[in-house]
Amino acid sequence: MFLEYQLQAHGEDAMVALGRKFGQALGAVGEGATIFLKGDLGMGKTTFTRGVMSYFGHLGATKSPTYTLVEPYQFAQQKLNHFDLYRLGNPEELDYLGIRDYFDGKAINLIEWPEKGLGYLPHADVVVTIHTLERGRKLTFLAKTSMGDAISQGMQQ
Repeated sequence: MFLEYQLQAHGEDAMVALGRKFGQALGAVGEGATIFLKGDLGMGKTTFTRGVMSYFGHLGATKSPTYTLVEPYQFAQQKLNHFDLYRLGNPEELDYLGIRDYFDGKAINLIEWPEKGLGYLPHADVVVTIHTLERGRKLTFLAKTSMGDAISQGMQQ
């Protein structure tokens, strides 16, 4: 059985901090992982991603790759690809991007709007869904694989 749990973030700094903690859990697994980030526009998917990337050493702004679809990052010990599929017209467009090359088992792949690429994306290890609260956000983490369970256990420590 795979783990599911919820956390709350009240404000941008809290969302970045949760992302950073998630990055730490990803780093502890020591392998590539596929993470789906779900939520409406403006929910904080890119802000959460900024926290993940800050854990690996990224400084400065993190922009959503809405027009380029993917922004690759190489850190000292880890490769990370940040996808934003919001503007994807058809999942088949991912073939032109060489999508399969990004999923080599070594890179962490954070994918916003994964439902736009169904059939062309691998299964997620963890699905993070972000919802609005009266004040802040509720993040639901759902592990989908044994690696996802290991990541989730790292988040709960």
